[in-house]
This record gives sequence, C-alpha cells and structure tokens, in this order.
Amino acid sequence: MSEPVVVAMSGGVDSSVAAALLARSGADVVGVTLQLWPKGAADLDRHHGCCSLDAVEDARRVAAHVGIPHYVLDVEREFGERVIDPFVRDYTLGLTPNPCISCNTSVKFDLLLDKARAMGADRLATGHYARVTVDDDGRRRLRRAADGRKDQSYVLYGLGQEELGRAVFPLGEMAKPEVRELARELGLLTWDKPDSVEICFVTDGDYRDVVARRAGAGGGEIRHVDGAVLGRHAGVWGYTVGQRSGLGRLPRGMTGPLYVVDLDPATQTVTVGPREALARREVRVGELSFVGGRAPGAEFEAEVQARYGAAPVAASVRLEGAGAVVVPAEPLAVATPGQAAVFYAGDEVLGGGRVLRAAVAARS
Repeated sequence: MSEPVVVAMSGGVDSSVAAALLARSGADVVGVTLQLWPKGAADLDRHHGCCSLDAVEDARRVAAHVGIPHYVLDVEREFGERVIDPFVRDYTLGLTPNPCISCNTSVKFDLLLDKARAMGADRLATGHYARVTVDDDGRRRLRRAADGRKDQSYVLYGLGQEELGRAVFPLGEMAKPEVRELARELGLLTWDKPDSVEICFVTDGDYRDVVARRAGAGGGEIRHVDGAVLGRHAGVWGYTVGQRSGLGRLPRGMTGPLYVVDLDPATQTVTVGPREALARREVRVGELSFVGGRAPGAEFEAEVQARYGAAPVAASVRLEGAGAVVVPAEPLAVATPGQAAVFYAGDEVLGGGRVLRAAVAARS
C-alpha cells in the first residue's frame, strides 16, 4: 500500500499495532487521535480509558516510536451532537442505545474520513477486528474477523460500499494474543494495556449519571405484567429491557426474579415480569442499512445478532414499509429496543437496523 493512509489511534494496543503494521509495510502513514472531551474538564483527571488525555498521550508516544506524524483533532462538538446527545435522548425515550455504533458510523467513518481526505489521504485504517473482501466485480463485503472472540463487525454494519472502499482493517486476520505479542516485540508501550470496555464518555461506570444530568427529573410507576403496581422509579432512562429489575423486596405473595420487559416513555411506566415474558416471536427493526446498498430481497434468510456479543440466531427477515420484521426460528430471549439487530450470511454482514419498541400486553 503506497497511497497515504490515516490511522485512527485511540491510545490502545489494537490501533497502535495497526499503525505499526502499516508503517512497517512502507505506507505513508499519519496517526490521528480524536479529542472528544472538553479541555480542562474535571472528569479528565480520573478517566484513563479510550480517548482520555492519557490515551491521547499514549497514541502520541506510539506514533513517535514507529516514526509517523501524529495529530490530535478537536471533535468535541461533533461528538456531543452525533453521539452523546442521541445517547441521552434514546434513554429518555425508553431505548437502550449502543453509542459505539453511532461513533463508528457518524464520527470515525464519516467525520474522520472527510478529515482524512482534507489531509490528502483517501484511506482510513482502524484497529477494528473485521475484514473486507472484494468480489471480481468490485463489490465489497464486510466479514467477521478471524478471531471470533474479538469480532467487531457488529458495530460496523452501518458502513456502505464507499466507506468500505476506503477502510483498512490491518488486524482482521489476527488473534488478540498475536496482536499483543507483536506489540511487545515492537516495543510499543501499549502492549499490555487493558482493553477499554467502558463507554468512553461515562467516567464513573454508570451511564445513568450522564443521562440524569442532561435529562432532568422524571418518574413513574413500576408495574407487573399482571397490572399490579409494585413501586415508583426516577425515570425510564434508569432501566433497560432485559435487566433484572432491582426492585428489592417484592410485595407479599409475589416471587422473583423479575426482569424489565417494557419501557413506556409516554406514561413513564416500567413494566416487569418473569424472564419468559421477554421472549419475542417477532421483532420489528427500523433505520435499516445494508452493506451492499440494498437488501438481498423482499424476504430473506439470515442469522440475526440482536446484541453485541450475543449468539446469532437463524431467522427470516421480511421488509415491511421503511423497516423489517424479523421472525426467529426460536423466540429471542431478549430483543432490547434501541440495540442493533445485525443480519449475517455466514461470516458476511448483510446489514441491520435498530430494534423498535413493542409494548408487552398485560396478562389477562
């Protein structure tokens, strides 16, 4: 690869190795780290994860070690508008968003791609564990990574042919232990840095604090699926469909455990019930995106992954209006509104969309 390529460097081991591999190949590499946080924010002093000040410094030092220029781009405003604000809004609407999908689609593979082009580079490399293959006719296919335990194709389902034509995933064929060992051999300071597992803008590990600060006060009833009122809550944003409800002591005569099975933002009602109440024989999906530009057909078979890290299940997908109806071969245990349902054909990502809310009917 000889054309200029920008590498998105988060300060972790994966993007560090991606940059080192490209530099070693002789490519004209430029390292870029996105500054997502307000300068001087108190949270920076105690945050050490992805995109923190510590991470920015680690990325700078790695870039210097491998001999490539490094720049920090201030995208605080855009990150707030495209990721944090929708994150808060979704929770207030009773949804459970995946901000990594928003960040990858609208920041890294939209905003950063544009900035890369302005820097004279037509390619963007990241440390994602995913692969891209190209057919004889030039069609690009997004595929799972060779290391199934680290596969990140799920969060990339929103990419289309243009983005995949400019994306480079140097780690797609590698296993995580192999990546760490190579980082150690290359003398990269990030070789033993723990993986970042938290949401980068949630500094204390609890997203509810972020939402509460921005959404303000609220509250409503907690109801059992049989209609009984069990208590009150401070806002539907404090819950997610599928979680253990955390009600504490249940009313006399009622047994648990109970799970959140529905969130109604209009009435601010949290509905709970036994685990079997979560089962869905049909899931509606909106905001569809297909890697090839269109769906494989008006109705097609696929394996559907309804949450990051979840096992895919066989299903039929039927286009309906602007969305789709997913009918799994067996009822889905949890299909959380706001999360992505991603369609696979083997290891190929066909596309996906967001799970829509489907209210649970009370028991008669």
